[in-house]
Amino acid sequence: MRRFVLAALLAATSMTAAPPSKSWAGDLLIHGGPIHTGVDAAPTAEAVLIRDDRILFVGPLAAAKAKAAKGVRDLDLKGAAAYPGFVDAHAHLTGIGLRELTLNLDQTQSLAELVTTVKAYAAAHPDGPIFGRGWIETHWPEKRFPTKADLDAAAPGRIMVLERADGHASVASSAALAKAGVATATADPAGGKILKGPDGAPDGMLIDHAQALVEGVIPPPSAALKREALRKAGALYAARGWTGLDNMSVMGDDLALLRDEAAKGAFHIRVDNYMDPSGAAEVLAKGPQVDPTGLIRVRGIKLYMDGALGSRGAALLEPYSDAEGLGLQLTPQDKGLALMKQAKAVGAQVAMHAIGDRGNRMTLDWFEQSLAGDTQARWRIEHSQIVADTDVPRFAKLGVIASMQPSHAIGDLYFAPARLGQARLHEGYRWKDFLKAGVVVAAGSDAPVEVGDPRIEFYAAVYRHSLTGFANADWHLEEAVTRAEALKMLTLAPAYAVFREKELGTLEAGKKADVTAFDKDLMTVEPKAILTAQPVLTVVDGKVVFER
Repeated sequence: MRRFVLAALLAATSMTAAPPSKSWAGDLLIHGGPIHTGVDAAPTAEAVLIRDDRILFVGPLAAAKAKAAKGVRDLDLKGAAAYPGFVDAHAHLTGIGLRELTLNLDQTQSLAELVTTVKAYAAAHPDGPIFGRGWIETHWPEKRFPTKADLDAAAPGRIMVLERADGHASVASSAALAKAGVATATADPAGGKILKGPDGAPDGMLIDHAQALVEGVIPPPSAALKREALRKAGALYAARGWTGLDNMSVMGDDLALLRDEAAKGAFHIRVDNYMDPSGAAEVLAKGPQVDPTGLIRVRGIKLYMDGALGSRGAALLEPYSDAEGLGLQLTPQDKGLALMKQAKAVGAQVAMHAIGDRGNRMTLDWFEQSLAGDTQARWRIEHSQIVADTDVPRFAKLGVIASMQPSHAIGDLYFAPARLGQARLHEGYRWKDFLKAGVVVAAGSDAPVEVGDPRIEFYAAVYRHSLTGFANADWHLEEAVTRAEALKMLTLAPAYAVFREKELGTLEAGKKADVTAFDKDLMTVEPKAILTAQPVLTVVDGKVVFER
């Protein structure tokens, strides 16, 4: 069922965004439906008047018309609802585009289907190595990871690497392992694990840093392919109603391509970049930067403390309930603290991935040591997924942002209880607890790990049920947030997370003109109807970048 729900959602937003009009230079008047401003004192309005890249007026329609310049473009919502621009606070832009251009396994519903899909792809692409991503086994009837034997059966003799949806594990074929020299005697790398079969030989599954062992067997995507991926991802995101995103683990060459695309007028939404350490020399030397278009910014660096819960790489304080081990630490402390010191010196932000309760505690400890009392740096913990009771208030005390992905909770509900056990399940996906503690929660999707759809993130935040309406009684539904809180998590909080809350995140006169509109009012419709709302208008910097 989940497959068909996702397929319907994707089909509904498959339209690509048209480039913003170069000829339109007049005012824009948005009216004709509910307009949710995100401003507590005046949460709704009749109209929004935009001039150039700024909001000129928000309020009664008659007053807006009186202020509008001659020839104003009238954008009648015809009953649709408008909001401040929705921003994905955690995504991977190149990966979103590449998912659409390579072997995409994110709709695979069983191991048998994966084998069939790969077999068909191999037949259609008979030459060269095969790379794909997006599979996740937690809902498969086979209840196990794929292995090299499965890949070998699908495409005998082919070099193949298939990355798990979360990016924290991959499965490699026998030919790929052989080319990489991964054998029975190969030791686990630091921060990684090579899973073994009953015979002691690698079974094909590589967890976290062990994936690096096979990196060289798949040619990296060309610059041309990555440029196409960036364009496709930008158009797709505009068509889904996103006005911007926080782009995580960005490589230096990807940033250069993105800046070039924006300079050419071929990219139209906002991107705040957090660089992979390999491409972070510029930001660690000069601090945050912005390109001439104002769309592409560099905010800081992205680090990893641990792995993912599904592949049992998340670092836990106590062993997993369904397996031995405490998870993995991916960044050595000396390296992490050295990078944090450099970032702090130039005013760059640190965004650190932490999933498990031990991973989050260690990240808070490192942040506390590095920040030395500075509570205004707005460093971020990406995912903040499993957090011990005593560590929740530490986020607020240290001024740390919880960058969370509501869709993780409605996917993980199928396996998280087994990984964590009942006693600590309440530690997971605790959006409401964070908000009550005064923590800023910026919501995102982690696409291409998840779909990258604002409707799904909003739905998950307010309803905390799967896309088919399922939730166990133990899934702590009290952690669901109100509609107003969800709206802030996807608008104002992401603006705050990149130091732009005075310019973005609400519909107020003087702010940048970023607007998202859907044909249903997300603030009032029943939860399941949120998922079928259609994006109808996306405005960035006063320009219409998508219109249905």
